[in-house]
Amino acid sequence: MDRKGCILWLTGLCASGKTTIAKGLEQELKTRHCLVEVLDGDAIRTSLSKGLSYNRDDRITNMRRIAFVANLLSRNGVIAIVAAIAPYREARDAIRQQSSTDFIEVYLDAPLEVCEARDLKGLYAMARAGELLAFTGIDDPYEAPLHPDLVCHTAEETPTQSICKLLAELEQRQLIPPQPQVEFFI
Repeated sequence: MDRKGCILWLTGLCASGKTTIAKGLEQELKTRHCLVEVLDGDAIRTSLSKGLSYNRDDRITNMRRIAFVANLLSRNGVIAIVAAIAPYREARDAIRQQSSTDFIEVYLDAPLEVCEARDLKGLYAMARAGELLAFTGIDDPYEAPLHPDLVCHTAEETPTQSICKLLAELEQRQLIPPQPQVEFFI
């Protein structure tokens, strides 16, 4: 199988499971000898997008920067897994249109109250207390995808179940080799 790259964009609220699922998927893809790179929104914010604020224009700039890197990787045969909130539908749609490889939008759908309960960093509590402004889902909108390629209901699914859905999607699109079936002979 020729190496074919793609962009797998995981979008959802903070604490919806993006990083956990991205890292688990990365591990599985590496066992299948795929070229893979995770572009985590938090890591990008401390490097490539350092200095950007959280206003709408800067968030869109951040998304475009991530998309630029993901596009470079994917057109060179890498599966670029983006784990970023990417709150604005119109910006995500524009990124899809500008992608030169397969772009797979994956919505990690988890209710706000579930995400708040999972939040180990206490960001939601800080936002509710007014200590963190323009926080997505609290005082800045999150626009869920209207037609994502895949939805993972992370409040009901385990990370492993969500990862299996993603693997099946990549296999179905022939972007990764199928998991070999073990045959037993007696």
